[in-house]
Amino acid sequence: MTAPTRRERLRTATVAEIKQGARHLLVDGGTEAVSLRAIARDMGMTAPAIYRYFPSLEALVVELAGDLYDELRGTVEAARDTAGDDPVDRLLAMLRAFRRWSVEHPAEFSLILGRPVPGMIEFMRQCDIDQPGARLGAVFLEPLCLLADRGRLPDPAAPALERQLGDRLSPLFQRVHGALPPGVAYAFLACWTRLYGLIATEVFHHLDWALTEPEKLFEIELTGLAGQLRGAPVRRDGSPPPPGSH
Repeated sequence: MTAPTRRERLRTATVAEIKQGARHLLVDGGTEAVSLRAIARDMGMTAPAIYRYFPSLEALVVELAGDLYDELRGTVEAARDTAGDDPVDRLLAMLRAFRRWSVEHPAEFSLILGRPVPGMIEFMRQCDIDQPGARLGAVFLEPLCLLADRGRLPDPAAPALERQLGDRLSPLFQRVHGALPPGVAYAFLACWTRLYGLIATEVFHHLDWALTEPEKLFEIELTGLAGQLRGAPVRRDGSPPPPGSH
């Protein structure tokens, strides 16, 4: 492999600087603050010059979103790799890392997992495992597939839902995990809707009226999820049952 030329290195560095500038604007002022003109101004470039690197604001937003998904995936994978071999423990560690990144990066979370902005709608409709959001999702499938292999995931009860899950999720992830058993697809979707909703309400401060420490509620939900995946009953306060109670 030949080394990149000086021009290529300069272009790569400029693209990275443009995306970093977009992220700063996103964090400081939200998605509405991100514009090619503002980025060019902060970099000392003319507005037309920046179009040599990105043809539109939407193209820049999509590339930035891809970087953020990859950053989040790296955070989740690092947590997984320190959680031991038990698939439930790995899943819980990944979910904790997901929540922590989201709470610490509310503007970035809003861009990739909040209300879609121009450029992101088509990005989210891409049903391809090479899409950064799908690569993040595939990481969470690993422990669920292990549980399914061990016979610890029930199949969904509703045939109509099973067909939908098979039609939509299996083609998306089969290059990584093969055809998804219905139980895996259902568990993935159920976990996602349950825990994403809780994280999103915390990130957007919709729990401030009720809770001063939303993480405690999140941990109770994780305890309940772990109990379901391990086939164990869970107390109303979210604590695990005493030994010998199941």
